[in-house]
Amino acid sequence: MHGLDDSLFNVLFSYTRKQAIEDGNLIDVTEQAKQTGFKVSVAVSLNLYAKYITPPSGLEGEGQSVTGRLHDLLTMCLLAMQDKLDQSRISFQVLFLMQSQPRTLEEVEVICQCGPDDDMKPCITLMLPDDD
Repeated sequence: MHGLDDSLFNVLFSYTRKQAIEDGNLIDVTEQAKQTGFKVSVAVSLNLYAKYITPPSGLEGEGQSVTGRLHDLLTMCLLAMQDKLDQSRISFQVLFLMQSQPRTLEEVEVICQCGPDDDMKPCITLMLPDDD
């Protein structure tokens, strides 16, 4: 049996985490994550951020803000991670207020992916299942 030819696996293109943040496909939320209790860098997918972290229009008077909704997401993530520290990928549910009249909450599945960043330091990415 012949060994695999390494030339078959040449990398044609690599899209780094840093590039994804610079391009806006990932939103770096590390500073707020640290305030919530995270010890590593954290980013949120643009899709998750745009659909759920940014409050839908009309909810400004309902006490909804990017800061508050992000805090809720990060807190739920920390709670979900507590008994799953041996796993690099978990999913958890978060409720987001989507409409005030009638009051509409949406239960959203969020994926938490833990792994190395571009410099091989631990990091977390939060995303919707379709973002993977």
